Amino acid sequence: MTAPPAARGPLRRFVNRLEVDQAVFYALCLRGWQFLAGPVSVVLIGLYFSPETQGFYYTFASLMALQTFFELGFSIVVINVSSHEWLHLRLDERGRIAGAPDALSRLASLARLLFRWYGIAGLLFLVLVGSGGELFLARQAAPGVAWRGAWIWLVAIQSGMLWTLPFTVLLEGCGQMPIVNRYRLYGAVTANVAVWTSILLGAGLWAAVAVAAGRWAWDLVLILVRYRGFFRTLRQVLIAAPLNWKTDLWPMQWRLAVSGVMSYFAFALFTPVMFDYHGPAVAGQMGMTWQLVSVVQAVALAWVQARVPLFGRLVAKHDYRELDRVFFRLTWISLAVVAAGASSLGLVVWALHTREFRLAHRMLEPLPTALFLLAIVCYHFPNCQAFYLRAHKREPLFPVTIVANLLIGSGVWWFGSRHGPTGAAWAYLAVVVCVILPWQTRIWWQYRKEAGIVGLVCVSACLA
Repeated sequence: MTAPPAARGPLRRFVNRLEVDQAVFYALCLRGWQFLAGPVSVVLIGLYFSPETQGFYYTFASLMALQTFFELGFSIVVINVSSHEWLHLRLDERGRIAGAPDALSRLASLARLLFRWYGIAGLLFLVLVGSGGELFLARQAAPGVAWRGAWIWLVAIQSGMLWTLPFTVLLEGCGQMPIVNRYRLYGAVTANVAVWTSILLGAGLWAAVAVAAGRWAWDLVLILVRYRGFFRTLRQVLIAAPLNWKTDLWPMQWRLAVSGVMSYFAFALFTPVMFDYHGPAVAGQMGMTWQLVSVVQAVALAWVQARVPLFGRLVAKHDYRELDRVFFRLTWISLAVVAAGASSLGLVVWALHTREFRLAHRMLEPLPTALFLLAIVCYHFPNCQAFYLRAHKREPLFPVTIVANLLIGSGVWWFGSRHGPTGAAWAYLAVVVCVILPWQTRIWWQYRKEAGIVGLVCVSACLA
């Protein structure tokens, strides 16, 4: 007689209700580490960097985001397309891919396309961003700030990271999200220890190089060691049923490519605008604050982002009821997290400025900080909607993304150049609340209605 399954304990039931599986667990560990390590980095940068060096440090990070102009949204396409193919595949005991030959052939053709695409993208990034960034940074050259050597090495390592990016994303789409997130956690810990050590040793802007090198080292270990068998299979298989780039990838990719390029103006333009119009010191305040705000946003999105491959598999099986149940539950949980995190960070910044701590002057004032935090709370549901829609291998958000990002970019430039961080924050919040939230929600609802997806009511989904 088969023994009944052991009863789950209270902690296990609580974790299950929060929809925390291994992928979410490691994603939360990663975001939790970033949330704890971020303030340590902020303190060390504030103590050991001059305001001008701090400005160059965060401007480096904003310029690295220019990789979106070379990546062209391909990584989002990869994770959604590969998740559909992985429904018919698996890893065997040797770590090699087994399953339906046609699905394996299509996956291998995708991997080979990635190898060529991102190899060229990495070389272009190295040449164009390296030279263009040097010209931009030279406009605000500050006495005593040695930045050129660190900049050259940072661009070189970032170009390598751009080349390896799609292979880690391919693993995510192929159901390896828990292990990928674990290695990202290793990379984050290594990067933070490296940057702290570099700062304490007086390495200055070479700390940015240490961050990039620490993360890339673990990406290489993941690809070349941990999943050696996985990629060897893709390299050796004969392509009998290749993916058709024009029909299987391009319809979604070109929209994501344009959206990705425009997203630079929505998320990475703040610090360069402050750097160019208000100097390195204000850029440093903007960069430090935006880093903390971004960590709060990333922690909350970890719940939904870690389940994107699951969304793709549920769509492939046409199990829309389960898709809606998981989506709504994760969205409400993560919304509560982002609201709590934003409130906590806002109170901390307010307390630091009220008591006039030394480090408070390295961050933005409470008002612009509060405006940015309110914006990410309002932006949270649209972010979750995007994951849901792209799981269908479609990009119906293209119009709102283009219009909203252009409005944000022009607003940040116009108001930020004239009124500083507060003007940029007001512009960002206004576009999120008045354009992105209502317009994108309407598209999301209309798409579900036209597709015949009968979702669960939000409240019942949360209680399920």
